[in-house]
Amino acid sequence: MTIENQAAGGVPVVDLSGCADDLAARQRLGRAIDTAFQQSGFMVIVGHGVSPDLVSRMYATTAEFFLQPDEEKLKYRSPVGAATRRGFSRNNYSAASRGEETPPDLCEFFTMNRLGEPGIAHREVLGAQFDQVAAPNVWPTTPAGFSAVWLEYFAAMERLSQLLMRLFALGLDLNENYFDRFIDDHFTYMIANFYPPQLEAPAPGQFRRGAHSDWGTLTILYQDDNPTGLEVLNRAGSWTPVAPIPGSFVINIGDLMGVWTNDRWVSTLHRVVNPPRQRASDYRISIPFFHQPNFNALIECLPSCTSADNPPRHPSVTSGEWVELMIRRASAAA
Repeated sequence: MTIENQAAGGVPVVDLSGCADDLAARQRLGRAIDTAFQQSGFMVIVGHGVSPDLVSRMYATTAEFFLQPDEEKLKYRSPVGAATRRGFSRNNYSAASRGEETPPDLCEFFTMNRLGEPGIAHREVLGAQFDQVAAPNVWPTTPAGFSAVWLEYFAAMERLSQLLMRLFALGLDLNENYFDRFIDDHFTYMIANFYPPQLEAPAPGQFRRGAHSDWGTLTILYQDDNPTGLEVLNRAGSWTPVAPIPGSFVINIGDLMGVWTNDRWVSTLHRVVNPPRQRASDYRISIPFFHQPNFNALIECLPSCTSADNPPRHPSVTSGEWVELMIRRASAAA
């Protein structure tokens, strides 16, 4: 159900509790999600069933990694020249997605991909792209248990993303299991963003993360209780903070979902703003789960999103081709 009186700064809030065994409830949720993504491209979910203890352990372990000295973190840096990021890296480019020249974002990263785990990727599926796409994840040995908690959290996000994709299907007037065959071998990234203390004031136009949209189908991001941070560009062209709701996740669609839905759902620009100077010594961590369909999944206009008066607006593309295109665009803008 939607929680009308708890809209998070204009971003709709949707309660998933009780829907697992109730098709009628899932259908209502699907309709609410369709409305949310037509109006905003973002929603906040509660009642998702993800363990608070798991979230707490995930963020504590990740903070412990980033708060180590640089020489320790650099042991696990992304390989030089790697086309697909793995392990630790430090930003050297702006996330601005509208061609604007802006200073580099104030952020560090740790990145893993499902296909970077042993035995997951198959050469016959990935072909010539195997060595690039299936590059092994780079797991730290300190703090102890880092990879275990990351993989446990990733599995929880996988389960949540499958539920969301089924609700998406219902919201788009499709069979509930329509997307299953497109995501059963997904190659999703999960990235920890570490925003260090800002001991010096940022340069004009410099953000923790500049304005950008995401690439894939959907992004799942846990909301902490930090009162400053994520802002969404609303349909009126104004930046709107997403007010934190304890224990919730922010869900937004990516550019590829816009292609799939023939722009019925359009991804939304968002950014992470700097803290006020009185809180400049605080660090912050966010860990988005960037869901991406199977490498060879063909993404073409959904049958429910086109008609004689609304022909497909985008060419068909495989999920792998799409990511390659996005990487080229990001590299050209760096």
